[in-house]
Amino acid sequence: MRINFKQKELIEKLVNKLKKRFPEVELIDITESPEDSESLWINITAPEKEDREIELREFASDKTTDILVDYGYHILVMPTRLRMSA
Repeated sequence: MRINFKQKELIEKLVNKLKKRFPEVELIDITESPEDSESLWINITAPEKEDREIELREFASDKTTDILVDYGYHILVMPTRLRMSA
């Protein structure tokens, strides 16, 4: 996976906005979409409360749509519930 300078800058800004609005989430990693090598997934921890997760998804969708329209990069935010191992 190759991330260019502009993508890296946009991802950092996006993650900072997410963390500011949803301080409970953490960045897990950034991966290439398995369906499309041109798409990037920002994997983050999902908020515990379902209403917060819905709010996060809506907020992230607005921000990633702006990135797609303004810069042509397809980026998705993927909230994930981490399971604790026993």
